[in-house]
Amino acid sequence: MTKAELIGVIAKAADITKDKAAKSLNAYETAVAKELKKSGKLVLVGFGTFSVVKRKAREGRNPQTGKAIKIPAKKVVKFKAGKDLAGKVK
Repeated sequence: MTKAELIGVIAKAADITKDKAAKSLNAYETAVAKELKKSGKLVLVGFGTFSVVKRKAREGRNPQTGKAIKIPAKKVVKFKAGKDLAGKVK
């Protein structure tokens, strides 16, 4: 599903315009990003938990040449599904 398709589904389910649904989705994305940057964790009970974890620097391989390369350390966002969401996906 693309972002545009998701906006269409949200608009239909909430009985609002696609423009309002897009603004709502963008506001949600911004709020999640700000909270993760601020505290490193966001819990939506039943849906899941977003958290920021540090990934260590490591050595990898260039798949085309097989040559060893250094992959720098970085922060990544991790998501763990909540009980309700996991139950709906079964």
